[in-house]
Amino acid sequence: MTYRDTLEKIRLAFPQPVSDSIHDSYFVHSIMRALDQVDALKTQLPMLGDVVPGDFKKARETSLPNGTSSVEDVTAQLVEYLRGMTIFGHPRTQQNVIPPPTIPSLIGVLLASLHNPNISWDEYSRLVALAEVEVAAMTSKLIGYDPEVSSGVFTFGGTGTTLYGVKLGLEKACAGTMQKGTPEELVVFVSDAGHYCASNVVGWLGIGTDNLIVIPTTVENEIDLDHLEQQVRSALAEGKKVAAIIATLGTTDSFGLDDLENVAALRDTLSNEFQLDYKPHIHADAVIGWAWSVFNDYEIEKNSLGFRPRTIRALAGACRRIQHLSLADSVGIDFHKTGFAPYISSLVLVKNQADLELVTRQPGQMPYLYHFGDYRPGMFTLETSRAGTGPLAALANFRLFGEEGLRVILGHIVEMTQLLREHLEGQEGTTVLNRDNFGTVTIFRAYPTGVDTFSIKRQEFEDEAYRDSLLSHNNYNREIYEYVHSEAMAGRGVVISITDCYRRTSYGEPIVALKSYILSPFVDEDDVKSVVSKVLEARGKVDWG
Repeated sequence: MTYRDTLEKIRLAFPQPVSDSIHDSYFVHSIMRALDQVDALKTQLPMLGDVVPGDFKKARETSLPNGTSSVEDVTAQLVEYLRGMTIFGHPRTQQNVIPPPTIPSLIGVLLASLHNPNISWDEYSRLVALAEVEVAAMTSKLIGYDPEVSSGVFTFGGTGTTLYGVKLGLEKACAGTMQKGTPEELVVFVSDAGHYCASNVVGWLGIGTDNLIVIPTTVENEIDLDHLEQQVRSALAEGKKVAAIIATLGTTDSFGLDDLENVAALRDTLSNEFQLDYKPHIHADAVIGWAWSVFNDYEIEKNSLGFRPRTIRALAGACRRIQHLSLADSVGIDFHKTGFAPYISSLVLVKNQADLELVTRQPGQMPYLYHFGDYRPGMFTLETSRAGTGPLAALANFRLFGEEGLRVILGHIVEMTQLLREHLEGQEGTTVLNRDNFGTVTIFRAYPTGVDTFSIKRQEFEDEAYRDSLLSHNNYNREIYEYVHSEAMAGRGVVISITDCYRRTSYGEPIVALKSYILSPFVDEDDVKSVVSKVLEARGKVDWG
């Protein structure tokens, strides 16, 4: 057998570059066959088939096969890697900020993967590049940016969006760091509820984690403005430069919303007071909270969609902060979170596209690229290769939902979250820690029989005399979670999660809490009740009373 014989077999494993009705049917059938095999793993449970532990030791011993295989055999093998996967769209899955992707967004990923556009240059992506520009324009208008002035690019995740924001601030504060490196006297600010990616970003940019100043949050999980002012003022007085202030609009554990309006006002006041020759950059990490912008012009009093009063109050409370997103110099958006798109679909928006000139490379550095064309973001992006999957997935959902559809799906999951809190508050042995929070995450604790759940959370949070009680109940909630989780893995109950530090007490101890994160449009009140019933069942199994 010559290599040509094997080559002919290999060619059949590719979509044909010229239309071939027989092979095209084979291609479609192969995809349908894979989907059928995945569908065969589905039951009424919130996972695909049985949960099988991964043998990572054996995986590290894997070698490349000697010969070729068939599309059919490889497909069957790939499907097995999904065995035990949580079905994030299942109504009994309330685990984390991972949504189910829509059919159009999946088709967007498929189409982009099929023809492999690189949106770093329109020469290599043609009209797919328009999808990125259109999504950036629609999102700019949604949050209040001027799309004629703003700009945006898709990047490798929420961490990437923050990386872009801090990098632009770094170049504003210390011109020429792209060429000269990062000076030492430089700081970045973020709240203690902000995403830990801030630490990664300052580390990878060379600013250093020692120069990331973490500001405590209030009981509402938003940045403490008085403390922020003290720390920024102190840094400027010491001659340090502020590369960026990261405002979080929707923290992961608690949907905390920083007061961006007053953060921006503080930045402006101190810039004038210290006569800075630059304006510290504000990056809004709104990868979760951005979607609530669709309610900015919703008539709350009229409430044409008919949401319950507690839901309307929560939506109005979120908009109180989200409506000020346009005050940020850059904003991070994750469509693979509250945009119901597959991983990865992350957009960083820049209020003034002229800021991107600060990181633009000279053409001589890229002699074989960007000689012509109308769209050349690869001249300034960190990535030299960027897939079209993220923009097409995001565009698909914008076209599918429109503003009203996003309002409906977000309003529904907020409504289900409010119902869960009502049911938890109706129990003697559970208490909600973020009762007045506006998002779709519920942080709660369970307590043994005999504990006064009306007063205990305040006592444990404020009074150091309750330290032993707090630590004991931390362990109790871990046991509750272990039971609920084991039941879920056995196909009984609901998949929730746990946080080892919802926040710290006034005396520095972490508060362990159970967490329900509702993002599936399929969740209804029965699914909410199942969380409560399973937690109560767990109390009966591990109760210390």
